[in-house]
Amino acid sequence: MKKSLAGILTVFALILFLSSCSQAQKNKNKPYVPTNTQELDGLSKAYFASGCFWCVEAIYESVNGVKEVISGYAGGKSTNPTYYEVGSGMTGHAEAVAVYYDPKLVDFQTLVKVFYGSQDPTTVGQKPDFGNQYRSIIFYSNEQEKAIAEAAKKEVAESGMYDKPVVTEILPFEKFYNAEAYHQNYEKLHPDEQYVKYVSIPRLKRFQEKFPEILKPMHE
Repeated sequence: MKKSLAGILTVFALILFLSSCSQAQKNKNKPYVPTNTQELDGLSKAYFASGCFWCVEAIYESVNGVKEVISGYAGGKSTNPTYYEVGSGMTGHAEAVAVYYDPKLVDFQTLVKVFYGSQDPTTVGQKPDFGNQYRSIIFYSNEQEKAIAEAAKKEVAESGMYDKPVVTEILPFEKFYNAEAYHQNYEKLHPDEQYVKYVSIPRLKRFQEKFPEILKPMHE
């Protein structure tokens, strides 16, 4: 009797453990829902992809006039993609960011300048992350943004800065899916993680050294 009772308790405990693990994974895969929606109302939005979104989010967060940056996925066809699905390269999405900005302080043209000034636009990905999910994309929401994006790409391509063709895609914006909550503000929240320390932060610093005039004041 004792053995059978112990066995039942063990099985019950295992079921609880597996259920809790499953629920934890399910919660982990839930997309981020911003709590500051009122602050974001009335701001302009722009969407970019240029490698790991941890890095790109931190770069745009440092720009004066940018109020919020959300990491997510764009450029694919499947709905509600997860980080692991996008990482497989099968969904067509790229890691991207949604940039909420005050057009009185910064314009779309400057955000495109930030885009090209913080990456190598001749590679499908940014070192050490290469592949379709890390490709370089400017998403435009109207004809004016499309014209700005195309003119900037042409200027960079003809500048002589690169020996290889610029592979940045210029695509109409369709849908942006917020990434999971644990990806948001990742660089800021995990400064001692190896990838952040040796890839993300150096990329941010290189950008900041090139464009000190468009950065937020130090106290922000």
